[in-house]
Amino acid sequence: MKPLESAISRRKFLSNSSKAGLAVGLVGSGILTACSNSASGADKAILATSFTQTPLAYDYSALAPNIDAMTMEIHYTKHAAGYAKNLGAAIEEESVDTNKPLEDVLANISKYSTKMRNNGGGHYNHELFWKIMSPEGGGMPQGDLAEAINSSFGSFDAFSEEFNNAAKTRFGSGWAWLVVGADKKLAVGSTANQDNPLMDISEFKGTPLLGLDVWEHAYYLNYQNRRPDYVSAFWDIIDWNMVSDRFAAASM
Repeated sequence: MKPLESAISRRKFLSNSSKAGLAVGLVGSGILTACSNSASGADKAILATSFTQTPLAYDYSALAPNIDAMTMEIHYTKHAAGYAKNLGAAIEEESVDTNKPLEDVLANISKYSTKMRNNGGGHYNHELFWKIMSPEGGGMPQGDLAEAINSSFGSFDAFSEEFNNAAKTRFGSGWAWLVVGADKKLAVGSTANQDNPLMDISEFKGTPLLGLDVWEHAYYLNYQNRRPDYVSAFWDIIDWNMVSDRFAAASM
């Protein structure tokens, strides 16, 4: 990827491209058809996740120095790709209807195998992770999301402190989350391993807006055991436009 020239134009291009790609992936599934019947359909589609790994919207080196190129490449091509491959195998073994989004499987994960739980969660979590980061990220959210954060946590600083604590104190491997709950309020929490708040077995529930991978493979090459440094660096690459789009869709 070239240096950060024409950042605004590039952001619009990536946003439009990702939405177009998602629409193509949903053709024939019934999801896009159902969505197109209402003005909010395109916005709702942003919450749907396919069962296959999608291309990164940026180069492996694009998030450096916050996340180095080697970590990104190994993370995407080995760890995340492994979850996608194993999810495909689980789908065949358990005769999953892939005309529906992955979210439907996760919402009923207690009915499936441990293989489906681990790999379905791992695939979903990583697909979200790549999308909510950007080379032009950082700063603070604006608009409705900013208002919701202030309403739920008191301030952006209070929210970021709570999120940081969730990420830093998650014992072992797991994820930290910002979610919209069934009550349409924002909440912060964490899950172990590759579980996530969509799963019916999770004690912490909601629609994920933002997720941070705190497995060691996500940061160890650059940060070693300094997870707090990695968590701090994450704020500079959050794509708040994407998080805001997810918030808008989840709040409908």
